Amino acid sequence: MGWVAQCPDDLVGLDHPVRMVMAVVEKLDLGRFHESIKAREGVAGRDTTDPGLLVGLWLYGCIRGIGSARELARRCEESAPFQWLCGGVTVNHRLLSDFRTDQGAALDELFTQVIASLVDKDVVKVSRVSQDGVRVRVSAGAGSFRREERLKELLVKAGEHVEQLRRQVDSPDQAGLSARHKAARQRAAQEKLQRLEQAVAQLPELKRRQAEAERRAGAGRQGEKVRQREARVSTTDPEARRMKMANGGFNPAVNVQLATDTESRAIVGVEVSNEGTDSVGLSEPMRAQVEQRSGHEVEQHLLDGGYLRKDDMEKAHGQGVELFVPPKGARLEHNRGRELEPKRSDSAAVLDWKRRMSSEEGKEIYKQRAATSETVNADLRCYRGLGQIRVRGLNKARCVALWCALAYNVMHFAAALLS
Repeated sequence: MGWVAQCPDDLVGLDHPVRMVMAVVEKLDLGRFHESIKAREGVAGRDTTDPGLLVGLWLYGCIRGIGSARELARRCEESAPFQWLCGGVTVNHRLLSDFRTDQGAALDELFTQVIASLVDKDVVKVSRVSQDGVRVRVSAGAGSFRREERLKELLVKAGEHVEQLRRQVDSPDQAGLSARHKAARQRAAQEKLQRLEQAVAQLPELKRRQAEAERRAGAGRQGEKVRQREARVSTTDPEARRMKMANGGFNPAVNVQLATDTESRAIVGVEVSNEGTDSVGLSEPMRAQVEQRSGHEVEQHLLDGGYLRKDDMEKAHGQGVELFVPPKGARLEHNRGRELEPKRSDSAAVLDWKRRMSSEEGKEIYKQRAATSETVNADLRCYRGLGQIRVRGLNKARCVALWCALAYNVMHFAAALLS
């Protein structure tokens, strides 16, 4: 045995990446995160945890591929870099989990702040951006999707169960249970009831989409298959949808949309939806978001074939934006390879698009889409903790995606942010 004298600052070397992350956090304006901190004169309370520490923990955690609050809390007890960040302050998984998803507006503002800083330093241009969607598995169970009739039955039973628990709490037979145990049982039942109510509330929107899909499919065999489907909603995550994944299977997931600057490869736009397809008008809102965050106009927008819509072409043409998106393959064999040939019925926007995509210059520009979006998607999924989203609801899922994108930008552009 021996006495060891150690300074907490010696836990990591001077050139360790965690120091760089914290240096960036200290330069950022975290005022919005402090707005929720309140003091009460004359009332004793616990000192709040510094938001700067929590921001640093989640940024460095996402850089290390940690997507779980429990795992991050464990690292704060066992891993030297996270212990260095904490500096003797204790954090638990509930605090970390709540901070990650309850600060949506402040987090969005912080992401915009980083983008604006990179634009001001002339690192990011946003004149040419590439957009792609990645379907990310969520925590909803594959067997949790129920039809309307079954949802209403479960809703009635859940309401009865909540009422039964309320009566049991006041019953003398339950005197042996602690107040904490009783509150936990009531809270669990109430949360289940709320999720079922949210699931039922999702049905009108799903029916509207179903009717729209039937209209597009027509009266053929495909239309018959669409009409036979019944709207189903998850009882564990009502806003999740079953989507076709990259492996060809179907899982509960959300559609994470990312816009990337092709020159710097910085992520400049993030959105999360429960649309299983990209051809529902997702390009124009993302372009508006990028322009709002950066203060600059997007001149060229690169998309994959799944986004192709004539309405989007017309809007982009009217805004002076050049869309680069490949045509859909012709159904008839004798028309294949002739998709970009001009037609008399083509509008000015469609003709411009066809000329652009058939030119050699346009083909070279479009090659940047896969080289940019696909690599960024792979980076976030494999290394930044976006492999699976373990929170429920689109708003919370968007917060998780923003943390991952923010960590990506901080890691790749820390030197520019510190200059």
